[in-house]
Amino acid sequence: MSELEPADLDRADYRVVLHRLTTLDDKAAGLRAEAESWYTERVAAADTAVADATAELAEADRAVRDAQRDLEQVDARAAGLWSDFVHRVGPAAERYGRTLPAASIPRQRTEERAARDYLDEVENRVKYTPPARPITFGTKVLFGVLGLIGGVLGVVGNLLVRRTGEAAGGDWHQAAPVVALLVLLFFPILAAITAKLIGDRRGTGLDTASTVTVLVTGLVTAGLLFTAVQVAQSA
Repeated sequence: MSELEPADLDRADYRVVLHRLTTLDDKAAGLRAEAESWYTERVAAADTAVADATAELAEADRAVRDAQRDLEQVDARAAGLWSDFVHRVGPAAERYGRTLPAASIPRQRTEERAARDYLDEVENRVKYTPPARPITFGTKVLFGVLGLIGGVLGVVGNLLVRRTGEAAGGDWHQAAPVVALLVLLFFPILAAITAKLIGDRRGTGLDTASTVTVLVTGLVTAGLLFTAVQVAQSA
């Protein structure tokens, strides 16, 4: 019998009561030891949980810093690619804005890809230069026509400046021949520049030989027409 009830004190002698009190003290000591052990285990578990949480928090902080650094690098690279794209394309790209538009993932893309994979793809497309188309016979004819038109316009402008100088007299009459010569040379050069712009527009590489062809055609046309006009006026 280990439990001691108040009624037992009336019918038990001193030795029995002392024995039962000793038994209760031993039991209380066991319960105290068990409670201390349980408390120690709980404290150790709490310390372990706190240490794990602290480690996870430090890892999360590092992950946030790494993600922020990656975001800044991606934004900087994206801004550089957009600047290159606007520079290469020109006004057609500026309608979307000179600054980098808001980021978005293409809806048709279902695979998981990193931001750098998209940037690599964009960089390859921005840097891609389509091969220049060869100069066809029709393009050569067009360049020749431009040279002829430049020569004709040069002669017409030359004659207008000369007649204006003859009619005005004075300083303009003296400067008119020089200005007329410049006008005669200007239009063939303008024809060569126009041919270069048309070639760039069509993606056709206008080489030096083609440019010289347009320029020489214009100058020869201007020279022949100018000579013919001078002969006609002399006659």
